[in-house]
Amino acid sequence: MIATAHRLIVCFFFVSVTSLIYISTTVRASEPPSPPAYGVRMEQTWIPMMDGVRLAATLYMPDGANPKDKFPALLEYLPYRKDDGTAAGDFPKHAYFARRGYVSVRVDIRGFGASEGAPPEREYSEQEQRDGEQVIAWLGHQRWSNGNVGMFGISWGGFTALQMAMRHAPGLKAILAVDATAELFHDDVHYIDGIAHIDEFELNMDMAEGWTGAPDYTLDEKVLGPRFDTPPWSLLYLKHQHDGPFWRDRVRPLKEITIPSFLIGGLLDGYRDNVTDMLIQASGPVKAIVGPWNHTFPNDAVPGPQIEWRNQAVRWFDHWLKGRDTGVEHDPRLVIYMQHWHPPDPTLENVPGEWRQEDSWPPKDARALTFFLQPNHSLAETAAQRDTHQLKYVPSIGVEAGFWWGELLSDVRPVDAFSLVYDSAPLAEDFAVLGRPQALLRASATAPLADWFARLSDVAPDGRVTQITGAGINGAQRYSMSEPKDLEPGKVYPLDIEMHLTSWVFPKGHRIRVAISNALWPMMLPTPYSMTTSLELGGGGGSRIVLPVVPEQGISPPAFSPPEPSEERTDVKTEGFPWPGEWTVERDEARHTTTVHWKGKEGSQYPWGTEADYENLTYEADDAHPETSSVRGEAETVFALKNRTLTWRGHLLVTTDQTNFYYKYTRELLKDGTMIKSKTWQETIARDHQ
Repeated sequence: MIATAHRLIVCFFFVSVTSLIYISTTVRASEPPSPPAYGVRMEQTWIPMMDGVRLAATLYMPDGANPKDKFPALLEYLPYRKDDGTAAGDFPKHAYFARRGYVSVRVDIRGFGASEGAPPEREYSEQEQRDGEQVIAWLGHQRWSNGNVGMFGISWGGFTALQMAMRHAPGLKAILAVDATAELFHDDVHYIDGIAHIDEFELNMDMAEGWTGAPDYTLDEKVLGPRFDTPPWSLLYLKHQHDGPFWRDRVRPLKEITIPSFLIGGLLDGYRDNVTDMLIQASGPVKAIVGPWNHTFPNDAVPGPQIEWRNQAVRWFDHWLKGRDTGVEHDPRLVIYMQHWHPPDPTLENVPGEWRQEDSWPPKDARALTFFLQPNHSLAETAAQRDTHQLKYVPSIGVEAGFWWGELLSDVRPVDAFSLVYDSAPLAEDFAVLGRPQALLRASATAPLADWFARLSDVAPDGRVTQITGAGINGAQRYSMSEPKDLEPGKVYPLDIEMHLTSWVFPKGHRIRVAISNALWPMMLPTPYSMTTSLELGGGGGSRIVLPVVPEQGISPPAFSPPEPSEERTDVKTEGFPWPGEWTVERDEARHTTTVHWKGKEGSQYPWGTEADYENLTYEADDAHPETSSVRGEAETVFALKNRTLTWRGHLLVTTDQTNFYYKYTRELLKDGTMIKSKTWQETIARDHQ
């Protein structure tokens, strides 16, 4: 299974018998973290649910333990197929914990992998969460258990850890969530910033729902049928185009999290805002690390610098699950990487900068500095003269600004060329920001629906532009994401766009740039009306940006250890292309159309055969007809087994006009090249302020 862009990165980890003790600058831990005192033994088992369905689990056991020894359990719970899809990446992290005295447990949710049952109707379903509570209870009552359970995971696994903590699952004593959020509508991959988004995740998961489990990949209709016939999740999400009970009923307020929570985030990850939200809102102890990373574990991060995180996890869980005084309660609440300027470069290996610690959030020495958008397209601290700037909506702009808010980019001047741009004077000294910049706009549109995007960038003296952060707002959601309302054409509205978490040091002589646009495609699907939008400047309430300014030099935390060398499974190998894969842009100047092609592939070897995954997406937009856009996706996974070849395929097509989305998805299964199963879902879905 191809590693999903926003949900799953299959990583390889490195383990050694040593680890660096992370200590406070003022209090030394009284006990070191648990050493690697055990071997590793993998056990396959079933965990029974109350309705008779059994979930498949792999237990990574501390081998060589005294039969009377009791251990905490560490649970990773997600659908990404422990016996094939994540097998290579699971072993190094679970084995690391098992060697240090934990029963580390990997469980597939029902209907995926070797677990029984049909897939739930959606992500984070009530069924999935009830099952999760039963898994935690089962783990806490095993003969080897000391009664304490922790959860950890990246992306889906992190989401689930947060949700189980919100539900106060008995026995769950602490969590570690990497690249995860509780904001399912605003932050997750279906509606980024409340605006419709389609990417590789939908393509992958809609096909994976129809698979059976390794190594048999049974074609028994009792197992295959309920999976293959499960409706694609992307269809369900497209029917829920604004916030509300569908999204909110899956989660509870962050203040409901009362158990200790260790968060790891990345400044290039789409879920990074949850870290600071948790620091402010969670009721239990929170410890956080945020690096300059994308959606990945820190020891395999690109760009770097890479750090080891598993030794930090052991310190954390030792304290809360084993009762060892490892000093974690004296750690900084937040250690974050302060990024320094670098040229726009999608192949950058390491982001320049340094780590700093913050013991409160917002930082106690932060101050809000307001820059007003000026009539001459400059930024200044003084209020502007009154003026109106107009912008012709171009639906196809934004390719250079990325597939979501995060990945390293090339120079964004091509998208700036179709935006309203405002630059500061060259800075007289270095200038540092840390937090979430806020664009406060006064805007209008000549159409009943428009999106606005605000981006913050660094302009070097030679003209190169490095995008730092940004965010968007669906104009219909200006007052409420759950109760969108049409814009009144020509009416001026206040818009509050809180950009995504960032850190940055602007060097002396550089300029601060704010760019405003109405499209950021293909990250967001275009709105369907030709229009002109306007920004109102002038006075203290005119369009402006507020930057969270901090002193350039902060408190330096203790050093992290680099990634540790390690053992890996020798019977499973995976190789693939990292996100964002390969993509190209084609522009037809005569027809005013633009096409973006994306593709990725991955290959895996298992004891029972090989797996080859291929995916591609094609996005099309028409500047002359904004109502006409499309996303076409193709996915194929081929399992070459000892006595047969099985091929699963998925075909996704979403097209639009001014009033509707037209959705079509086909799932197929071939045996030795012959089609044996096929099902298509096709619906017309009214656009609901998207």
